[in-house]
Amino acid sequence: MKANLIPVYFNSAEDPDFVKQLAELKALLAAEAEFLAPTALGASLPAADGVVFPQMLGEAYRRLKEIQALPQPVMVITSEFGTVSMWDWEINTYLTAKGVKVIAPNTLEKAKQACRALALKKQLKSSKFLVYQDHPASGGGNQDEIFKRFYWWEPECIQAIEQKYGLKIIQKSFKKLAEDAQAISDDDAQQVWQARSAKTPIGKITNRQVLSAIKLYMKVKDDLDADPAILAVGMNCLNESMYCETTPCLAWNLLYEERKMVWGCEGDLVTMLTELLISRTIDVPFMMTNMYPFLMGQAALKHEHIPNFPAVDGNPNDYILAAHCGYLGVVPQSFSTEWTLRDKVLAIVDDHATAIDARLPQGPITLVKLIPPFDRWSLIEGDLPGYAQYSGSHCLNGAVIRVANGPKMIDNIVSHHYIVTTGHNQNALEMISKVFDLECETI
Repeated sequence: MKANLIPVYFNSAEDPDFVKQLAELKALLAAEAEFLAPTALGASLPAADGVVFPQMLGEAYRRLKEIQALPQPVMVITSEFGTVSMWDWEINTYLTAKGVKVIAPNTLEKAKQACRALALKKQLKSSKFLVYQDHPASGGGNQDEIFKRFYWWEPECIQAIEQKYGLKIIQKSFKKLAEDAQAISDDDAQQVWQARSAKTPIGKITNRQVLSAIKLYMKVKDDLDADPAILAVGMNCLNESMYCETTPCLAWNLLYEERKMVWGCEGDLVTMLTELLISRTIDVPFMMTNMYPFLMGQAALKHEHIPNFPAVDGNPNDYILAAHCGYLGVVPQSFSTEWTLRDKVLAIVDDHATAIDARLPQGPITLVKLIPPFDRWSLIEGDLPGYAQYSGSHCLNGAVIRVANGPKMIDNIVSHHYIVTTGHNQNALEMISKVFDLECETI
């Protein structure tokens, strides 16, 4: 889906500089945007996803009210390289001071990211999230003393997401999904697995474990095929694990690799939405995992069944151990430097369940998570210098993450679930925030 953009001009759509720059933008952003007929500043605008100034003039100072009346944010892309011209910095600073949200990309990629964000904002209004769960807000599940504290299962959370972003949350029975998956014949599942086995490394697991995972993938895929409006899918795989003999880890990997489907471990709707905003805009590797800051001490060590945190360079207070379901978490193969499907680690899941043992590249990362009521998100830049392994624990292969200010981070952390993205992405996400009217809480 492309963004529909209205080119706005000051005096004449026939101005040679305006005509030339608009032609450049149409070529540079052909894959991300459709440009409607140019419209004069101050004139009535047709329906569109955003507006762009291919040409900026000093008249902007004297026509402030007309610019303020435009749909926000306003894109200013005035160089032939798909960026803002340096000579427009003063005008943009003036407009920003007057309350105009200006997107002035300094690279062509950022211009494309802004267009993708505008297109996604439109697409969300006709999209759905699918989550498999049976009694998310009531008792009766495994480890309810932990899971029933999570906001993403509250009706208020669903309402807030639907109201701000326009999408719909669809809930289906996890129990029925598991029953339907088990009813698939081994022969049918084996055929599906044979087509994928050469590209999917597995450890010491049984054929039944593999086929159970494949059957769950097949049933979820059927539901997604039946409704193309679904952009993300999750399930209450731990709290309601008594319904299913497997886990969805392999399914999430296959569905992302085959169709870029965003997934949500534990039915975490907030994670699903955060991941989607990242996936469809800045387009960098991402995954969700649990945060265990070293500053949490014994509370973190006990949960992960480990005796101590790993040795690190520098101040240990600035470090986090990141692990989920025994390893780093669900990492798609295309994002990973190492990837293997292994036996399950957690006792909470069935003996036939599996888990992904994978690694993201070492280097700069950014932690991201939306904050209720989803008009803000938390952004924390850091680095991933290495991995830690503890045999016989719940952290057989976890990531070691370093942030700039651990004490400040732990005072402002918003969830035990954070999305890890590769690269330092704060600047790009701050730009995307303007499209979705999000405030950035940065550490």
